[in-house]
Amino acid sequence: MNNDSVFLTIPNKPDYISMVRLTTSSLANKLGFDFDTIEDIKVSIGEACINSLQFCHKGSISIVYESYIDKLTIKVSNCKDNIPKEIEEKKDRELGILIIKSLMDKVDFTDEGIEMTKYIK
Repeated sequence: MNNDSVFLTIPNKPDYISMVRLTTSSLANKLGFDFDTIEDIKVSIGEACINSLQFCHKGSISIVYESYIDKLTIKVSNCKDNIPKEIEEKKDRELGILIIKSLMDKVDFTDEGIEMTKYIK
């Protein structure tokens, strides 16, 4: 499963986040991550999707998984690190970003969304 890409598009609805977490868990397991690391990745993808729900205006959220020999990279569209003051639950969203940054090895925000990386040890 090295050097593979998996594309997932879900409706901009919280009901689909559990499906994303299950997909993420399956991919991480196939790459050989241990149980605790898989849980960290699942929490991170869930937080990224929750964040994306606030900023998605297209009706769908795009998720791209890229597997490599030494890492898993996950990109989530519309996930933002700069939470506007008028957003409800601003502190919860900021906490979600902190959780992602603490659980993943590398986190980058772009104009398109977030890119999270977990290295295979």
